[in-house]
Parts: sequence; structure tokens; C-alpha cells
Amino acid sequence: MQRLFCNLVICVTLFCGLGSFANAQDREVPYWASLDAEEVYMRVGPSDRYRIDWVYKRKGLPVKVIRLQQGWRLVEEMDGTQGWIWNSLISLNRHAIVVGDGVAEIREFPKQDSALLWNVEPSVSGQLGECDQGWCQIDFGGRQGWILRDRLWGAGSP
Repeated sequence: MQRLFCNLVICVTLFCGLGSFANAQDREVPYWASLDAEEVYMRVGPSDRYRIDWVYKRKGLPVKVIRLQQGWRLVEEMDGTQGWIWNSLISLNRHAIVVGDGVAEIREFPKQDSALLWNVEPSVSGQLGECDQGWCQIDFGGRQGWILRDRLWGAGSP
């Protein structure tokens, strides 16, 4: 009887775990995400049998997830490149990358007349915080401030 009970507990645990995993897969697309490993392969199709089209070596790089298929995510990067990445290599932690011409100003508060903390070059990425009234809070490796939303890719609506 004890063995039957243990088997039942294991089955329920597995079933509940698989249900949670399935629910995590049912996210509405498109949505923003970021790369969650130091090395990520982008493939031309949703399987490890497809050839690798690109190798990313930049953890935290923002991507737009535009399609889901059996554990794979079709993502789009800033320049429009699309490909498939395995789900576990993608994080829901929001990051954004600085875009546009010239340096972007990082302010102490979300106002143009707020103190200038520093300038940041295009292509630098950071962890995205809250966005409000055209400004976004961002963290570049521990240095935090506010930047205009239109200077970021990964901060607007996907």
C-alpha cells in the first residue's frame, strides 16, 4: 500500500510539473525577452537538426519572440534577423539596447532637465526597469539611470 501511495505521489508531482511547463509555453506572442546564456545558437528551423545560422555570445541581448513551437522560439533581433532558439536559452528578464545616432544621455530622473549622469554609446545593452511617459529606467552593469524610450530597442510594444 505504501508503494502504491508513493507511486501516486510521484505521478501527481510529474503531472503538475508538466502542466506548469505547458502553461509557461502558452505565452501570447509577440513579447520581449533576452538571451540567457553566454553562447546561444540561432537555427534556421525549430529543431537541433536544423543548421546553426548564427552564434550569439552576448548574454542579455534583447530579442522579440514572435512564434512558439514545441519548446522553440522564433525570435527577431534588432536588425530584423529571424531564427529559432531553444526556450531554455531565453529569459523573460527584460533588456534593451541603445539605438540611434550619437551618444544617449542617462539622466538621474525621468526628466530632460534632470542631472546628466553620463552618456552611453549605441549598441550598449542593459537591464530594463520601468518605463513611464517616454522614459525608461535602465541598469548598465550596476549603473542606473533614466533614458528616453525612443533611444532603446526592446522597450516599446513588441
